Amino acid sequence: MYLLLLPDSGAASVPDRPVARNPTVVAGVWRSLRRTSAIVTKEIQQLFRERMTLGMILGLPLLQIVLFGYAINIDVRHAPSGLVDHANTSMSRQLASALEATQVVDFVRRSGNVSELLDEMRSGAIRTVLYIPPDFERRLSDAGRPVAQLMVDASDPSRITATERIAQYLPSVRGEAGQFQMTLAIRNYYNPERRSSVQIVPALVGVILNFTMIVFTSVAVVRERERGNLEFLITTPVRNHELMLGKIAPYILIGLAQVTIVYFAGSWLFRVPTAGSLLDLYLASLVFVAATLGIGLSISTFARTQFQAIQGAIMFMLPMLLLSGFMFPFEGMPKVVQWIAYLFPLTHFVEVARGIILRGATLGDMAFRMYAISGLFLVAMLVPVLRFSKRLD
Repeated sequence: MYLLLLPDSGAASVPDRPVARNPTVVAGVWRSLRRTSAIVTKEIQQLFRERMTLGMILGLPLLQIVLFGYAINIDVRHAPSGLVDHANTSMSRQLASALEATQVVDFVRRSGNVSELLDEMRSGAIRTVLYIPPDFERRLSDAGRPVAQLMVDASDPSRITATERIAQYLPSVRGEAGQFQMTLAIRNYYNPERRSSVQIVPALVGVILNFTMIVFTSVAVVRERERGNLEFLITTPVRNHELMLGKIAPYILIGLAQVTIVYFAGSWLFRVPTAGSLLDLYLASLVFVAATLGIGLSISTFARTQFQAIQGAIMFMLPMLLLSGFMFPFEGMPKVVQWIAYLFPLTHFVEVARGIILRGATLGDMAFRMYAISGLFLVAMLVPVLRFSKRLD
């Protein structure tokens, strides 16, 4: 009862107008927005001052959508192939023309010796071999008998799918049982079980090395600048090329250790057989590691901060990965894109690793690939040497 006589203090404390209309609150919000907009303006101006970051923001998405949209194709096209035609008749030539008309294979090598073309397939020069036997015409009269044999490098399972698909485009002939379509006997080399892990694991050696080595060395020179050691290095009698080689030498040993980890772990976990020499694999890995370290060192001489260096490394690594043939069939890419991909050491090393591990190829068989990786290493090392000498001026 007495409580009813007490004044309602809570009601008296409620303002007559909403808080949002308080001039003090509005002014505080306005000051906060002005401070935030000042920070936004500062960040935008800083982005425009950093040309490398601005170029990645504007140019990288456009470049990637054009390049990858045009280049990536999961269908095998124009795979270099060999032809052995022991029948040499109009019908055998019609069969070869029908296969080329599918645009899956291109017969770039013709020989009378099957083993000679199989040696070229082991080295990676060709991907399939079509063998037409001398009794080809007699086989045409038997509807249930393959008229020829197609030997496929199955280290990439996508080629198996492509070669099986071309069977529906083979010409029809009339035999004793009536009209029927020609059939081929397909023999898969180097991966008869058609396991994807057999294709992926050897290439992973190069992919993992590519990622780690470029990132490690892309911050090498930048780190010296940020720590204040760059002026000290300039005053020492160490020459430019000696400095650059000294920067990459420790990482070469790290790269070879990673080769050992990836190779033996992949072989043990995924049961990937090794047909070639481990010595050849390590020698090829040594040259590849040096080439990727040179690329990372080149990026490091262009970047001003470690963040920019990592951005540049990512900009290079993504095209290398997608255009190397690791994820998508190399034969499915347009010729222009293939020539671009040849400028990446990873493209050549993926083929070398698969050739040595799966096909038993030697470094002599893969000489063109090894020369390409070595040449790219020299170019990659020339860039940081010249860039660093300009800083000394």
